[in-house]
Amino acid sequence: MNTHDELERNLAQVLETIEAACRRVQRTRSEITLIAVTKMHPAAAIGAAAELGITHIGENKVQEFDSKQPEWIPLRDSHKLHAHLIGHLQSNKAARAASLFDAIDSVDSLRLAERLDAAAAALHRTLPVLIEIKLSDEEAKSGLAPQSAEIEQLLERLADLTHLNVRGLMTVPPYLRDAEAVRPYFRQLRELRETYARRYPKLQLNALSMGMTHDYAVAIEEGATEIRLGTALFGARDYGKA
Repeated sequence: MNTHDELERNLAQVLETIEAACRRVQRTRSEITLIAVTKMHPAAAIGAAAELGITHIGENKVQEFDSKQPEWIPLRDSHKLHAHLIGHLQSNKAARAASLFDAIDSVDSLRLAERLDAAAAALHRTLPVLIEIKLSDEEAKSGLAPQSAEIEQLLERLADLTHLNVRGLMTVPPYLRDAEAVRPYFRQLRELRETYARRYPKLQLNALSMGMTHDYAVAIEEGATEIRLGTALFGARDYGKA
C-alpha cells in the first residue's frame, strides 16, 4: 500500500479526473460515488482512505473482508463507512455476505438473489444489490448475459424479493489498453438499464457501477454513477502474496 501522502496525492488526481470527465458531459461531481477497492490490501488501507474522506469501500471476497472485521468495525462506526461486495459471490456464502456487507454489487443469478433475500429477511434488514451483467465472452468473468432467459426471470422475480433493494446494474468489461475501446461496453450497460427500467417499472434501476482505474473517465462520460478504483488510489497489488 502507498504511504498516506501518496494516497492523498493519488486521491487528488482521481478527483480532478472525475471532475474533468463530469464537465465534459455536463454532469455534477455529486452524481459519482467513488468506491475504494481494498482487496489484497491490509485493513490499514481502509483506515487511510477513511481519513481522507472516502466512505465507500469495495472488497472482492467474503473471507478476506471477514478477516478485516476487527479493524473494520471501529472504522465503520467512526467514519460512517459502507462496504460493497464487488466480486463474485457463491450462493452458499450468501448468509455471511448479507451480515458483513452493506451492499452486494454482484448479483449474477436468480438463485443467489433468493438466497440473499432469505438471509436479509433473517437479519431483519433490506439489502441493497446491483445486478451484474456480463457483456463479453470472457470465461473468467461473472454476470448474466443481457439477452438470457435468466436475466428476464430475475427481473420478473425481484419485485417479490422484498428484502432486496435493487439499485441498478454493474459490469466488468474486458481490459483493453485503449480506454476508448471500452466505451461501447459502458454505453451498452446504460442502454440496457434504460431498457430494463421501461420493461420493469417497479424496479428502481438508477445506479450504474462501471469503470475502474484505467477507464473510469470514459465510464463517467457514459453515465456511470459508481466507479471502483483500487490501483489508482493504493498502487499496484502484489499478486505474488495472493
